[in-house]
Amino acid sequence: MPSFSTPRFLRFVRASAIYDLVVTAPFATPWTFELNRAQLSAINVALGGLPLPAFDAVQTLFALLMGSLVIVWAVLRLRGATVQLGRYDAAARALFSVWMTWAWLQTGAPVLLLFIVPEASWAVVQAWRVRRER
Repeated sequence: MPSFSTPRFLRFVRASAIYDLVVTAPFATPWTFELNRAQLSAINVALGGLPLPAFDAVQTLFALLMGSLVIVWAVLRLRGATVQLGRYDAAARALFSVWMTWAWLQTGAPVLLLFIVPEASWAVVQAWRVRRER
């Protein structure tokens, strides 16, 4: 089975952190979240789905908590990428992928596929074998 060198693997860990910052930053404040939710709803409709429902304050709170936590996690990986953090990130992404797939199966919302595919891909890359350095 092919493997990555440690420096190459760490580049993937940092790239996944940058991806997280770009994708998750809009989930970090109530104002950016509502703009993002409206955009995601429009994309879902354009892809053939239904409009996404409006969120109440409690639902928004959980989205904001997730966004805030992922941003902190991304900064941690950017500042100190390690193989171990990449492995933890792979596990988290596998879980996120499972729950997003569950939501997609429940709702059929096509916009979720735009999150599932990259999330699962980052999980696979960060679970990949890393060569032992000599």
